[in-house]
Amino acid sequence: MQYNVISADNHILEPRDLFTTRLPKEYRDRAPRVMRGEDGGDGWSWDGKTVDRTLGIEATAGRAVKISGYTWDEILPGNYDGAAHLADMQQEGVDAAVLFPSVPLMAWSMHDDPYALALMQTFNDWVFDDFCAADPKRLIALPMMPVHHGMDVLLAELDRVLKKGARAVHIPVFPDKPYIDTYWDPFWAAVADAGVPLCIHRTSGGIDTSTKANFQFKVPGVNVAGTVIRFFSGVEPLTLMIFTGVFTRHPKLKIMDAEVNFGWIPYWKQQMDQSFEQQKGWAKFPFETKPSETLGKNVFVSVLDDKIGFDLVKLDPQMADVALFSIDYPHSVCLWPNTAKYIEESTAGVDPVAKQKILSGNAVKLFNLD
Repeated sequence: MQYNVISADNHILEPRDLFTTRLPKEYRDRAPRVMRGEDGGDGWSWDGKTVDRTLGIEATAGRAVKISGYTWDEILPGNYDGAAHLADMQQEGVDAAVLFPSVPLMAWSMHDDPYALALMQTFNDWVFDDFCAADPKRLIALPMMPVHHGMDVLLAELDRVLKKGARAVHIPVFPDKPYIDTYWDPFWAAVADAGVPLCIHRTSGGIDTSTKANFQFKVPGVNVAGTVIRFFSGVEPLTLMIFTGVFTRHPKLKIMDAEVNFGWIPYWKQQMDQSFEQQKGWAKFPFETKPSETLGKNVFVSVLDDKIGFDLVKLDPQMADVALFSIDYPHSVCLWPNTAKYIEESTAGVDPVAKQKILSGNAVKLFNLD
């Protein structure tokens, strides 16, 4: 099919009864479930008694932006229903969407708990068998990889979701074992051989021990400061993978960091290449080419209405090879509705070839769409 606009970063809010009805029976008493919160909204409970925060900024598309307080009936069905999600995308001229999970992300903070594995596999089955069944060519699932359950379990789940038609896989930003460890090489090799990209999302997944994470919803201003900071969160994990030779050992491996924009990339490229040239006499780098050569070959990012980034494409054509457009539906910064207006304003003056790459071409190649 023809893809003119692809969102490389959309989100799912899983159905309210998914885990209570589809988890293995031995875990259903622990299953996350939707309950009424103290503010009158609905939220997810992990103990069957309390709701930490009700629905809000994570499901605000088409509604007034607020931190919390929505009931389940107030949010759009496109949050949890594949056909409705497609209808919302079609309304704004978006031909396909890459889908990040929401509720089961907590599983990556449970380390190697068998319950965590059950949560991930329940999501993985549902997202392929139900949500994306509405149109697998337009809804691209991101199955969660059980990175904390041993290499054998990890590779088995990779093989299982590939058989279900996975075009990419989702890993946490904060694994228990850093991705610079060669422990991961069998997984990197298997993913590269399968021709599917890894996907991470800002600072999502695993345990973030930073101060801002602990105070995100407790100190006014920290939450929005975190929104700004997370646009620069790709620098650390991507630089570490590049400089420790992950892509030298696995030249076909690809990774996309979602919702980080790309106005920062020209300086990042300059600093990586400059540091490489200045320090290569002693640093024993496990690669010989400029670090920036991995961009658009191994390393990609998703971008919203980053006007500075789009303007810089005119000066640095490589940026058009790195970026994949996204609308971040249904979150509070989403470019939905009025997606066409955001695209027109952001890409004004951008070379048509570069524009096409960012809006759809790079996604078609990265996710093997046809």
